[in-house]
Amino acid sequence: MHAVDVNDPPQSNPTKIIDSNFVLWKLSVPRTQLSRRMLQHSASVSILKDHQKTTTGFLKDRKLVPYSDPPSSTDVNLLYKFVNQSQKLVVLTGAGISTECGIPDYRSPNGAYSTGFKPITHQEFVRSARARKRYWARSYAGWRRFTAAQPGPAHRALSSLDKVGRVNLMITQNVDRMHHRAGSNPLELHGTVYSVACLECGNSIGRDLFQDQVKALNPKWASAIESLDSGNPGSDKSFGMQQRPDGDIEIDEKYWEEDFNIPNCEKCNGFLKPDVVFFGDNVPKAKADRAMNAAKECDAFLIVGSSLMTMSAFRLVRTAHEMGAAVAIVNIGETRADSFVPLKINARCGEILPRILEMGCLSLPNCQ
Repeated sequence: MHAVDVNDPPQSNPTKIIDSNFVLWKLSVPRTQLSRRMLQHSASVSILKDHQKTTTGFLKDRKLVPYSDPPSSTDVNLLYKFVNQSQKLVVLTGAGISTECGIPDYRSPNGAYSTGFKPITHQEFVRSARARKRYWARSYAGWRRFTAAQPGPAHRALSSLDKVGRVNLMITQNVDRMHHRAGSNPLELHGTVYSVACLECGNSIGRDLFQDQVKALNPKWASAIESLDSGNPGSDKSFGMQQRPDGDIEIDEKYWEEDFNIPNCEKCNGFLKPDVVFFGDNVPKAKADRAMNAAKECDAFLIVGSSLMTMSAFRLVRTAHEMGAAVAIVNIGETRADSFVPLKINARCGEILPRILEMGCLSLPNCQ
């Protein structure tokens, strides 16, 4: 399953993941304010074990992440100073932060476009019953893998910065709720696939409930999805489903055309759509205004894992720059703003963001 955001080998030194409870910024928390309770909590072995699990899974599916040299000490220092000198920092994240967790993007060298995938447009979804059926069949089939992905080091590092007051507003183009699961509450510029809305009356339901409704209408599909793990991919038993290299599910159209049924809105019987901004649609005005106001008022704007190819994201960066804010980019490959952004770091988000936390906080207590 693809994230709707349109942003768009080996890791040399695994980075240590720092929990928000451990992040004690020099300028934010004087050492004299540290309580014994906080020190005891930071020594929790169970918390460290949780982070070790996250580190182990980092970049597990390397095919999705373009190659990049590890960030240099100069890059880390520059990014640390950029964040540390800001008073009203806005952070914008894109698909690049989630590819490191196994969720495919579109525009990177290893993204969906490179395999010929074309995302559905808003107009196509609204006008074509066949397009809706195709979308929901693939989305239903890929949901299990999509939700199995876990937040990575970059998500957790940004959550730590957020919780100690270093981020004025976090904006994400992603629809995967990884930031929420890491402990943040960003402005979701393009919505989220975790809710489903009616195109007619606007009634919204949770995605898990929608998945249950689909399962009730299509009991054979649940068995077919299970057979992806244990059966013969592409067979009749699996409804022709096969995992693509980019993580998407390929389904023989004869199965979703003939054997897949979509639930309608329980209130008005209207068409249901994921609560996201598809290609060709507009960001809701309230969200667009809040993001733009933040861009106008910030003193620093940090882009993390986005090529800024969507106008909804690019205009925010351009506005912040025009208003005199410092701007920096952490992304692998070219971005739409490279011509005017002075600080551009070509690196994996999860390899550099945790390192700036280590520079600005007390060392972890010895838990042995």
